[in-house]
Amino acid sequence: MNHTTSLWRPYLHSATRSTRHSRRQFHLGDIHSAVPDAPSPTEIAPLLEEFAKHSPRPLTLPKLFSFGQPLTAESILESASYVLSEAPRLFGSRVRNLEALPFIVGMNPFIARILAAHRKSFKTIAMFPPVTSLEENTRVTAQLEALVQAHANDIPTMAKGFQECSRYMTPEEISEFLDSAIRNRIAVRLIAEQHIALSRALQNGGKKVEEYIGVIHLACSPKQMIRMCGSFVSELCEATFGSAPKIIIDGDVDSTFVYVPVHLEYILTEILKNAFRASVERHHKQGYSSRHPIPPIYITISPPGSETPIASSAPSSSTAHPFISKHKQRPHFLSMRIRDEGGGVAESNINKIFSYSFTTAGRNSVSASMDDIDFSGSGGGGGPYAAQHIGGMAALDGSYGGGGGGLFGEMVGRGVQVGTGTIAGLGYGLPMSRLYAKYFGGSLDFISLDGWGSDVFLKLRCLDDAEDVVIG
Repeated sequence: MNHTTSLWRPYLHSATRSTRHSRRQFHLGDIHSAVPDAPSPTEIAPLLEEFAKHSPRPLTLPKLFSFGQPLTAESILESASYVLSEAPRLFGSRVRNLEALPFIVGMNPFIARILAAHRKSFKTIAMFPPVTSLEENTRVTAQLEALVQAHANDIPTMAKGFQECSRYMTPEEISEFLDSAIRNRIAVRLIAEQHIALSRALQNGGKKVEEYIGVIHLACSPKQMIRMCGSFVSELCEATFGSAPKIIIDGDVDSTFVYVPVHLEYILTEILKNAFRASVERHHKQGYSSRHPIPPIYITISPPGSETPIASSAPSSSTAHPFISKHKQRPHFLSMRIRDEGGGVAESNINKIFSYSFTTAGRNSVSASMDDIDFSGSGGGGGPYAAQHIGGMAALDGSYGGGGGGLFGEMVGRGVQVGTGTIAGLGYGLPMSRLYAKYFGGSLDFISLDGWGSDVFLKLRCLDDAEDVVIG
């Protein structure tokens, strides 16, 4: 046996074994059938080179607001022009980063499938003709919807791929790659979904402009979001363990702020999943009966701080965005503390909690999670990434803050039966939640009191004064 064969044997053995035990078998030969019409590397290389020369067009939040305020045909066409120039650059960047992975990692069927899908999406959006009318914009919107749906399962697919390839890259290399990939994904989805939502609003005669600018909610209520996320996680917990703790909300419960609700939904869902599971498992481990209630989860809301504005030297303008002050505001944030009595995290694990794939769930739970993911690209199925599967498109239905319809109605309908695989994920929830919080300049900090419980401190930037935030 030559040296090359000896290097390949461990990888082939692990990949074959993993595939053999997977509910949905996946092989290298299936990549092009799973991603039909995916272009070859040589086919799109010249196009990639061309877009690599393009200078990025940084999009600030005030500019993102301006596409919808006022909402006009001209602003929609300007938004479409931006999407068609920046989305290909973002997809192209992701293609190049995937191609730069070590060869043996790139040959993993799950990673290869992600690369093929990104090549196809890059070619599709890069070759789209310029938009000069609302009729042409309708085709752009339909194409963006298809792209969002096509990449709905990227995160769990990458998770499976890197799980199988963990021996070929260091944890630091994997974390660096995934951080970049997820930030890129957030940018693409935000730009695309914002344009889709604004286009729909214009078609509907500008409805909801009073509450929303695209997917940005001007009066996002943490209390309503907590109740909606809590209801969903409670059902998952009941279905898995037979019981669930209550949530007690205190502090300034009527606070509202300007934010993207889907981001907050994802963050809260992942934090609550951790808190619920830890609380129930500790309660059962201590041998308490049903007569002893599970300790509740306490969520304290702190309103955005009021800061003295800094006088701006720029001349005032009557066309300034109504939600951006003509004074420069010091950044202000809405904060939350989520406290549980789930026993905390052991000292030996505290430095791993923001590492991808680290989870305190048992191996059986993680295996169940992988089996419940639909890797077909259809966006169906529940599993630990249900919010990632359908969050964007359900968000565009305008169901935020409602009664659990849209996103969470669909999540519950698909995901509750999944069981432990949904309440105990793959270890991506906390690091991804921190990325979402940090994307607009916020933060997520975790403090554990080993043997008692944990506190998560969530600090979210109010987007009406985030003039320095750049999308991309």
